[in-house]
Order: sequence, then C-alpha cells, then structure tokens
Amino acid sequence: MSRYRLEVRVKPRPGLLDPEGKAIHHALESLGYPGIESVRVGKVIDLDLTAGHAEAAVERGREMCRKLLANPVTEDFDITVVSQANGEGGRK
Repeated sequence: MSRYRLEVRVKPRPGLLDPEGKAIHHALESLGYPGIESVRVGKVIDLDLTAGHAEAAVERGREMCRKLLANPVTEDFDITVVSQANGEGGRK
C-alpha cells in the first residue's frame, strides 16, 4: 500500500444557478473590477489515503464524491493525484 494525496475539485455544473458566484461577481464589480464575465464557486478537498496503486486511490476518491463529497445532480468533480510515496503524480 502506498500513501496518496488527492485533490478533489467540485464545481457546479455549467448552466446551473450559482448564487455564491453571482454574489461574488456583483461584489467584484462594486469594488471596481469591470470586465469579469462570470464567476463560478466550487470547493477543493484534499484527501490523504492509502491504496494499492494510484488508479485505486482515484477510484476511492470517485466513490467518495458520488456518495458524499459532491452532489451528482448539480455538481461535477475532478480528481488529481497530487503526490504519492514514490513521488509519482498526475491528473486523473
């Protein structure tokens, strides 16, 4: 078993309402930052876990997203292997 750090990015699906992004967009314009076309707000979750290999770690992350970390109806997620014990990493 190796130790992996995963970065999970959860974002609202394109076309769905994003009230927090809309509020930030308006606030940025109010602060004098014109020209911003849109703002979408998501979340980043760092997971440290052990698994037999990188793909197994990513699959566990996907399962966690489907069950808890993301709302599969309204959000998309992306998982990146940030680091592992043997120093390999990459986007999955």
